[in-house]
Amino acid sequence: MSELVFYTNPQSRGRIVRWMLEEVGQPYRTELLGYADSMKAPAYLAVNPMGKVPAIKHGDTVVTEAGAICAYLADAFPEKGLAPPLGDRRRGPYFRWMFFAAGPLEAAVTDKTLGVTVPAERKPMVGYGNFDDAINGAEQALKAGDYILGDRFSAADVYFGSAIGFYLQFGSIEPRPAFVAYSERLQNRPAAIRAREIDDALIAQQQQPQPA
Repeated sequence: MSELVFYTNPQSRGRIVRWMLEEVGQPYRTELLGYADSMKAPAYLAVNPMGKVPAIKHGDTVVTEAGAICAYLADAFPEKGLAPPLGDRRRGPYFRWMFFAAGPLEAAVTDKTLGVTVPAERKPMVGYGNFDDAINGAEQALKAGDYILGDRFSAADVYFGSAIGFYLQFGSIEPRPAFVAYSERLQNRPAAIRAREIDDALIAQQQQPQPA
């Protein structure tokens, strides 16, 4: 079996991938990187020229971007049932909402956080329309049932659910009942709890005073 290496920092979007790896349940090796040093070092820039985490290396295959990593891992380990197979009608919604979260939703929330308001006359040229359009779209995704695919959990929930959880945590979106219930449901998954405990422990270790 090809070695699976996970490049991350516990205070990054790597938390999304940690959760996905715990859902997959395959052995993996973690490489911890620091923002000010190893993340910008030549060795890691050879993995990701942007010098950002997360990234994975699976054998000779390198994947960056949290959404892409989630999609890749689901397909790399199909026996885990984290992605609908080809030909399954649910594969469309699966990709639709995963990449909605990675594209329009993240762009809308980022712009709002930065104080960017889309002028009404410019709305047609903006991929997400405006902030309200994006948030209403996100809520629409949750009308299928407990998960993006209705009653079936998938890798789309790892990515989409992580985004919703982060936005609620930092007050970036209003706590609509559908968002809160969905986030709480996902946070109680055993794999999500394990991933959170691992990364929180790493953060605590980083914050311990270093010996003189």
